[in-house]
Amino acid sequence: MMPRDIREVNKKEMFSGKLRELDMTTGSIAKKMLLFTLPLMLSGILQLLYNAADIIVVGRYSGSVALAAVGSNSSLINLLVGLFIGIATGVNVIAAKHYGAKNDKGISDTVHTSMLLGLICGTVMGTVGFFAAKKLLLFMGSPSDVIELSTLYLKIYFLGMPGLVVYNFGAALLRAAGDTNKPLIFLLISGILNVLLNLLFVVVFKMDVAGVALATTLSQYVSTALVLICLIRTDTALKFMPHRMRINGKTLAGIIRVGLPAGLQSVLFSISNVLIQSTVNSFGSTVMAGNAAAISIENFSYISMDAVGQSAVTAAGQNMGAKKYGNFSRILRLGLLYSTIAGIIWGIIYILFGRELTAIYAPGQPAVIDVGKIRLDIFGYTYFIWGIMNIFVCLLRGM
Repeated sequence: MMPRDIREVNKKEMFSGKLRELDMTTGSIAKKMLLFTLPLMLSGILQLLYNAADIIVVGRYSGSVALAAVGSNSSLINLLVGLFIGIATGVNVIAAKHYGAKNDKGISDTVHTSMLLGLICGTVMGTVGFFAAKKLLLFMGSPSDVIELSTLYLKIYFLGMPGLVVYNFGAALLRAAGDTNKPLIFLLISGILNVLLNLLFVVVFKMDVAGVALATTLSQYVSTALVLICLIRTDTALKFMPHRMRINGKTLAGIIRVGLPAGLQSVLFSISNVLIQSTVNSFGSTVMAGNAAAISIENFSYISMDAVGQSAVTAAGQNMGAKKYGNFSRILRLGLLYSTIAGIIWGIIYILFGRELTAIYAPGQPAVIDVGKIRLDIFGYTYFIWGIMNIFVCLLRGM
């Protein structure tokens, strides 16, 4: 028997089977996009905070070389996982279209296809990344004083790749119905755990780079377990039954049709960042450390504007399924407004407080702080433009 309609579900209990949903095809789209965006934005910021905790803890307790080893991996990691994060956008769009069309069977097919796809993709990427870690870093020109530590961090990070991909696919399914609160709760729990494990492994056990990598990996699997429990226990069309995992050809084609171009776009941007990181590496560990700290800080503006973009994806997907095409222009205008405001606010923060923010990562290291401040000044004035572009892209994906 098909689970009952997810449109009847409104309560917020975390594991009671009840979902908080937002139907963005009716009522005030402006209000609903904000209600969708804010928890998603907070979720992203929390995720960044516990990733930043890796860099802060290792920078404070293990020095600039360890900081460079951890931080310099970010562009490579983004390149390797960006394809699958893009495919998660495809999961979100297809599920949102079925939601808008009131097609419970289509939602169920999307759940079970995407969960199996996520498990396969995460396992393959984790295996390849683990064994190719050092070769990839050598290709990027990582200097000799950080190459071994960078390789160690990357290998441990890739052990968590199955959990990372499955979590993102599961969170995309929840977002399709407008529920961004539960991913926020799950990341809050795993983020607190990550910080505690960072302090335990690095400060108490003196594990340095291996400690922060292990803390991140373990925390990732906790958030994955939470999202799976939520999907298993729900009594809606989003219910996940592991024994029903199978690839539905039509559903997979829809996910790939939307998600693969999104992933390739991410890969293309990441390739340029990898090339830039390779150049940064040639200046030595001090510049690498300052650049890594600045990247970690500026990601907060990226995640805030991308949260607005994800609200546009879901709103467009739901309205596409409901055939309410007249709402698209309103979604576009609201997305542009919200994204620009978020980008400008973060830009002002970077310009006014860039030095103080960088100092959190590298206290007492003025050379590292100077490098971070230079990068933050440039991004502070210009980064909001990316958010404007992203809204157009996200609206097209949802359509």
